[in-house]
Amino acid sequence: MKAAVWATAAALTAAGCAVGPDFHAPPAPGVDRYLRDGNPEQTTSADGVAQRFIAATVPADWWRAFGSPALDKAMETAVASNPTLEQAHANLRAAQDLLRAGAGVFYPQVAGSADVSRQAAVPAKLGQTGASSLFTLWTLGASVSYAVDVFGGNRRAVEALAAQTEGQRYAVAAAYLSLTGNLVNAVIARAAYGAQIDTTRSLITVVREQVEIAHAQVEAGVMAHASELSLAAQLASLEASLPPLEQKRDQAAHLEAVLTGRFPSEADAADVALSGLQLPVDLPTLVPSELVRQRPDVLAAQARLHQASAEVGVATAAMLPALTLSADYARMSARSADLFGAQAGAWSLGANLVAPLFEGGTLYFRRAASKQALQAADANYRQVVLASFEQVADVLRALAHDAAQLDAQLRAQSAASAAVEEINADYRAGVASYLQVLSADLQYQQAVLGTLQVRAQRLQDTVALFLALGGGWRGASLEAPVAAHAP
Repeated sequence: MKAAVWATAAALTAAGCAVGPDFHAPPAPGVDRYLRDGNPEQTTSADGVAQRFIAATVPADWWRAFGSPALDKAMETAVASNPTLEQAHANLRAAQDLLRAGAGVFYPQVAGSADVSRQAAVPAKLGQTGASSLFTLWTLGASVSYAVDVFGGNRRAVEALAAQTEGQRYAVAAAYLSLTGNLVNAVIARAAYGAQIDTTRSLITVVREQVEIAHAQVEAGVMAHASELSLAAQLASLEASLPPLEQKRDQAAHLEAVLTGRFPSEADAADVALSGLQLPVDLPTLVPSELVRQRPDVLAAQARLHQASAEVGVATAAMLPALTLSADYARMSARSADLFGAQAGAWSLGANLVAPLFEGGTLYFRRAASKQALQAADANYRQVVLASFEQVADVLRALAHDAAQLDAQLRAQSAASAAVEEINADYRAGVASYLQVLSADLQYQQAVLGTLQVRAQRLQDTVALFLALGGGWRGASLEAPVAAHAP
C-alpha cells in the first residue's frame, strides 16, 4: 500500500504542470557597433603608440599588460586577502546552501516520535457508566508526508532560489571586477601623483629663484614692486597646490592597503613609477552582441529577471489546490513491554486536498504584485544593458581623445623644451636675462606636468575599457572557498 501511495505521488508530480511563465534569457541586442560612426580600429598615434582594438576577450590577468611586477604581486595579495571579495564568496555559499535546503521539498518528509503520558479514562465522557481508571500510554510512531507538486509551485520556488544563487555568483564576479579595477587605478593614481609632486617641486624651485631675482632687482630699482608681488603670488599658488597632491597620493596608498586586506598603518605600497607602467597596445573588443554575456552586472540583472519570473509562478500556484499524501504508523500500549506485541500496531494512509476559496484578495493581489515586479525586473535589465553599452562607447571615445590630447601636449612640451634651449643659448651669448631663462624653464615644467596628467588619464581609461568589457572574470578562479576567518 505504501508503494502504491508513492507511485501515485510520483505520477501526479510528473503529470503536473508548472504554472507561470517559463523563463528564457533575453536575446542579445540587435546592434553591431558601439559608436554611431562604427567601432574604431585604432587610436591616433601619441608618444609613439597607437592603441589597436582587436577581436578578443579580456584575459583573466589583464593587469599584466601594464608590465609591472610590483602591481602583479599586489594583485595576488588583494585577490587572496580582500574582505569584500571574501564577503561575496560567503554570500554565495549561503545562497548555495539555501538552494539545497529549498530542494528538500521534492523529497518525502519523514518524522519519528516517541511519547509517554499518564492519562485518566472517564467512561462518562463517552456516555458510558463505570469508574474512571488511570493508565500510562506508551507510543512509538513514524509519519511520512509528501506534498504533490501538481501545479509546480515548489518547482518555481526552487527555480527562484537557483536564480538567486546564480545572481550571487555574478555578485562575486562583480566584486572581483571592482577589486582588480580599483587596485590598478590606485597604483596608477599614486604613481601619477608622485610624478606630479616631483614636477611641482621643480616648478617651485624655479619660481622661488625668480622671486629672489625679482626682489634683488626691486631693491636695485630696476623692476617694479608689482612684478615681484606677481611672482610671489605665483609661488604661493604653486606651494598651495602641493599639499592636495600629497593628500591624493597618500589616499591612493591607503586605498591600496585596504584593497589588499591591510590597515593603512600597515601599508606596503608597491613601488611603481609612472614611467614604469607600460601602455597596453593591443586592446580587446567584443562584438556588441557578446557584451551582455560577459558583464557580471548584466548577468546579475538577468538572474534577477529570472527570479522575478519564477516568483510569478509561485504566486499563481498559491491560488490553486494543494495535495498532500501522508502515511502514519505507530505502536501504542499501556505497558512498555507490550509495545511490540501483536495488538499494539496502528496505521493510517491519507490524502489531503486544500483549495483556497476566499482570501480577501490576498492571493490575487500577491500574484498581481509579482507580475509588476517582473515588469520592473525586465525594465531594470534593459536599463543595465543600455548603461553597459554607454560605458563602452564612452571609453572608446575617451581613448581616442586621450591620444589626441597627449599628442598635442607632447608638441607643447617639445616647443617649450626648444624655447628653453634657445633662451639658454641667448643667455650664454649675453642677449637674454636670467629671468627669461627661468621663465622659459617654468613654461617647460608646466608642459611636463600637463603631459604627466594626460599619460595617467590614458592609462586609467585603458583600465576602464578592460572593466567595461567584463574584466576577464570568466577566466579567473571564482569558486567560493571556505574563508580562513570563518568560525
